Amino acid sequence: MKRIGAHVSAAGGVENAPLNAQRIGARAFGLFTKNQRQWRAKPLTAQSIQAFRKNLTAVGIAPRYVLPHDSYLINLGHPEEEALEKSRRAFLDEIQRCQQLGLELLNFHPGSHLNRISEQQSLATVAESINRTLDASEQVTAVIENTAGQGSNLGYRFEHLARIIDGVRDKSRVGVCLDTCHTFTAGYDLRTPEACDATFREFDRLVGFGFLRGMHLNDAKPGLGTRLDRHESLGKGQLGWDPFRYIMNDPRFDELPMILETVDQDLWPEEICQLYALQRH
Repeated sequence: MKRIGAHVSAAGGVENAPLNAQRIGARAFGLFTKNQRQWRAKPLTAQSIQAFRKNLTAVGIAPRYVLPHDSYLINLGHPEEEALEKSRRAFLDEIQRCQQLGLELLNFHPGSHLNRISEQQSLATVAESINRTLDASEQVTAVIENTAGQGSNLGYRFEHLARIIDGVRDKSRVGVCLDTCHTFTAGYDLRTPEACDATFREFDRLVGFGFLRGMHLNDAKPGLGTRLDRHESLGKGQLGWDPFRYIMNDPRFDELPMILETVDQDLWPEEICQLYALQRH
């Protein structure tokens, strides 16, 4: 079964996120468990944790279909020791929040070398950051999101994802989230079934579908290989509907949280229905 949802608001408390997901007809969802643009956040209260778990059960979405996203401030490949340690502390806090909520995944952007160290050095740093975090936590899988490669960001090549995974000791707690917009603007074509075949064959060869833990479903405003991160509503960008039809009919994407991060939240219920309508029965 396909599990489609969106990155919903947790305003007023994380416990509201499952209810917001239910309102748009979601069978999965993403959320921030804290303010994504601040380093520090109040700990989750016992009341919030209990209410989140209760609401998640009430809406019938299992923890494995929830794909939280960490703070955009975190850079696990930072070239400076002090800033790196700050990011590592924040990342551990994010993992522990997921743990408290009974969740199993945490999605994150791998980081940036900031043009101060090589890509390979920074990728090795990301892997070590993950190792330290997994050693200090339980149950939650670190899910590396591929990026568009804007600026000095890592993760825009499948080889980058493979290099990070190779450096992680506990392979059972590391995975990947593929963002369709990022994949395309990073240079991997998805506009036709043949292009999807080639791109996902390359992903399977270099990373492996066994590590795929989730998807972000977004159309793209910029063109192929532009290395720009600009999402668009489904069917209104460079990708069109073909890649989403492909994904909805490929069993390799079954039982994964597939999360919309498209630009018009008012369209989410319609986009979810449109995606399910693409399935051939």
